[in-house]
Amino acid sequence: MEPGRTSHCLLRKLPGVDHILEIAKKDPFFAHIPRTVLVRSIRSIIEDLREIILKQSQSISQETLSDEHVLNSVKEHVKQLLTPNLRSLINATGIVVHTNLGRSLLASEALDHLAKIGGRYSNLEYDLAAGGRGSRYSAVEDILCELCGSQAAMVVNNNAAAVLLCLETIAKGKEVIISRGELVEIGGSFRIPDVMEKSGGILREVGTTNRTHLKDYEDAIGNDTALILKVHRSNYSVVGFTSEVSLKELVRLGEKYHIPVMEDLGSGTLIDFSKYGLLQEPTVQESVGTGADVVTFSGDKLLGGPQAGIIAGKKEIIEKINKNPLTRALRIDKLTLAALEITLRLYRDERKAISAIPTLRLLTLSSESIELRAKDLQNRLEAIDDPRLHLIRMDCASRSGGGALPLLDLPSKCIGVTVNGMSANEIESAMRENQPPIIGRIENDRFVMDLRTVQEDEITIIQSAFENMLKGIGT
Repeated sequence: MEPGRTSHCLLRKLPGVDHILEIAKKDPFFAHIPRTVLVRSIRSIIEDLREIILKQSQSISQETLSDEHVLNSVKEHVKQLLTPNLRSLINATGIVVHTNLGRSLLASEALDHLAKIGGRYSNLEYDLAAGGRGSRYSAVEDILCELCGSQAAMVVNNNAAAVLLCLETIAKGKEVIISRGELVEIGGSFRIPDVMEKSGGILREVGTTNRTHLKDYEDAIGNDTALILKVHRSNYSVVGFTSEVSLKELVRLGEKYHIPVMEDLGSGTLIDFSKYGLLQEPTVQESVGTGADVVTFSGDKLLGGPQAGIIAGKKEIIEKINKNPLTRALRIDKLTLAALEITLRLYRDERKAISAIPTLRLLTLSSESIELRAKDLQNRLEAIDDPRLHLIRMDCASRSGGGALPLLDLPSKCIGVTVNGMSANEIESAMRENQPPIIGRIENDRFVMDLRTVQEDEITIIQSAFENMLKGIGT
């Protein structure tokens, strides 16, 4: 039979939507499935079969077009539709602030408060003392000023928004001076020059990629200069023959010419990591302490809170930023405020912050703790007792992630896995398809799991995932 006639015959044998719908009504599985979901799934499966027939008709069997087979396919599709798209997973990559995996984990205290605020009415924009309308920023402004040492503070939905809002308020239609070596790009193609263009500010770059001097800034100052901007290179480093101007020097220059100075810290931290054996990262307090007019940073990176863009600085400028009509478009919701406030309150006691905020805890986790976790996972996987499974415990390096501390290698322990008859890519795919998914990395033809970012209660889940995978591939 000619291919065209074969396709035509197979298409005629495709069951109709109404036919499968009637069959489904008799199956208890669909008793509580919303009709819209059921109809959508039936149409999707039948359309997929139609596409297969039209493209490669010879590979379709009569069984594939049977009512039973179609109904089973519909069941699987329904399950997918009813499963939330946003799911928890196991991060075995060793990247602590993993942008693709949700960045910072929230502290349990923040999660508890988030649930209370989300499930009840709250004083989001209600002044309990005055009995009238209030500002949502009052929930966190005082604690931010206390921790940062600033005169005023406010919060928007992320740091890119914070930078855009500040530039649009301070420098729209005027020049912003910035070192050429600080025209950074971060994830998602967020580029400082592009943000400046959107804000209406006019880029005036000075110096070279590797060397910029104070005289370069001073020579660029003119009648149209509205702002001196410093951007912390948090996601890369320039080494060798380099020179850059400190924020303190720029603040003095700004004072001399009555020009405001702003620093975009990017990630931003309230903790001096050098005290914990890590590389030193400029703290928000240090930047504010120089006298900078505005400092911006993220809430969901090294701070360890929810996604937010924090703006701290001098009261006069923060008030202008607050009144900008863009502020309403970029404001944060009550859930973000709830999680951020509790995260910030934990910083009043640094030891408690290190212990309670997952990002800080994982970054400062001791080698001994990681070694114990690695041994536990290795023992559990060895207990599966499958000769096809080969394990190796080895040293590795974790990363901070989130565009912060680019030169920092965090000593860690990994478990490398190989399986007879499976490639590393096939193991990675099987782990990714597990419920919950397990995300690791591939190195030297091994599937590798870094124990720094694996929680203690996730080790048994990983064990079960490998047991199920090995059963699935037979003997």
